[in-house]
Amino acid sequence: MLELAILGNLKQQPVHGYELKKRLAETLGPIWGVSFGSLYPALRRLERSGAIEVVEGAGIDSSAPIPSTGSLRGEAATARLRRSTKPSLRTKKAYRITARGEILFDELLRDPSNGVDDRTFALQLSFCRYLSSNDRVELLQRRRAELAERLANERKPRSTGASGISIDRYTRSLADHRNASVERDLEWIDSLIEEERRIGAAETASANNTTKEAENSIQQDSISQPVAKSRQINNELGAATA
Repeated sequence: MLELAILGNLKQQPVHGYELKKRLAETLGPIWGVSFGSLYPALRRLERSGAIEVVEGAGIDSSAPIPSTGSLRGEAATARLRRSTKPSLRTKKAYRITARGEILFDELLRDPSNGVDDRTFALQLSFCRYLSSNDRVELLQRRRAELAERLANERKPRSTGASGISIDRYTRSLADHRNASVERDLEWIDSLIEEERRIGAAETASANNTTKEAENSIQQDSISQPVAKSRQINNELGAATA
């Protein structure tokens, strides 16, 4: 899923590796723990596959002008600072998504085999704006089915755990807490599905109205043009007779 996260962030604009790492931390959260040791190998894989390309950034002059101090002691200190500070020019390498990367991103985002576990779903949801309303509903329904199955399994009556040890009230309380959390997630998913269906219905109605208006305009033109032509002919005949 790291490739999906990288491509999704690069869809916005080309970025340098350090900035990309910061954005991935915001997108994925601390649980993923993206490091440069995992980021740069993933970037190289995507570059080799043609999904991203390197854009050489402009040189950045790290030296800055040192203002005059106006005193002998200050000028002497400034001179020493200038001698100890050598101007440097460093070039940053940025990464940009390609047309092939756009296709790969779309495939990864839509692929149901990626699963709907908590981390994967959170990542897919963060890029839901790139999906159609119907595709978003499909993603949410898969997540809902997974949560419903999880809740059903948790609610099965158990007097002992998988290891055969009796479940005490603290362990049972922890299970109840997990169930309550899943129930809240289900309510949240249901609200998202309802909202997406409402948006989808509104978009369909708007598209139908636009189509109907276009058809009416074409029909009106087909009626008005012969009438206008007939009037023109009558006017010409009248002028000739006169």
